[in-house]
Amino acid sequence: MQIQSQSIAEIKSSDTKGNNLQLLHVGCGQSRRESLPHFFQSAQWNEIRLDIDPQVNPDILGSILDLSAVPDASVDAIWSSHNLEHVNSFEVPIALAEFRRVLKLRGFVLITVPDLRVITKYVANNDLDQPLYQSAAGPITAMDVMFGHQASIANGNHYMAHRTGFTSNLLGKVLLDAGFSEVRVHEGQRWDLWALATLPETSSTIFQELESVLR
Repeated sequence: MQIQSQSIAEIKSSDTKGNNLQLLHVGCGQSRRESLPHFFQSAQWNEIRLDIDPQVNPDILGSILDLSAVPDASVDAIWSSHNLEHVNSFEVPIALAEFRRVLKLRGFVLITVPDLRVITKYVANNDLDQPLYQSAAGPITAMDVMFGHQASIANGNHYMAHRTGFTSNLLGKVLLDAGFSEVRVHEGQRWDLWALATLPETSSTIFQELESVLR
């Protein structure tokens, strides 16, 4: 793992000067700030971008299974959009342990993953290859949701393969097992699940502040 540009020490220094909150955006991809959940778009949040793909020019090049470039208790929040399904099921606790390690005691993690319970309805109806919706990458099918975006994988982006899956109960369980104090999981509107997990000193108001995201 290596730091691509701004070092963690420099980030922490800017935090001290500007009193910013540190957001670790794992699996950031070709992201733009306006694509973050609205809650994280305010000037108080300093986005630290981490990805395993050097092509997206992350601040930190690395995997969610090894956040050793990020010090203990150094970030206020983690945003993980469609990452956990890309690691094996036995590796999920490793990733979540890393999330918890780098979070401050008042921190929290916001996670979204595909909802396999909903997708199985399409499998049962023999609609595995039928488009569910259109994305920037093209039509997304139930096959893509279950196993990863097939067109991207065919083009050589093997990071897009899915190696595990979640239902709401399982996602809540693995987060609690990882040591998070309170976990709330909600079904999304695009065949996805949303989870907010907090630590002992996290303000309880965070659930109200992120209520619109979790609907």
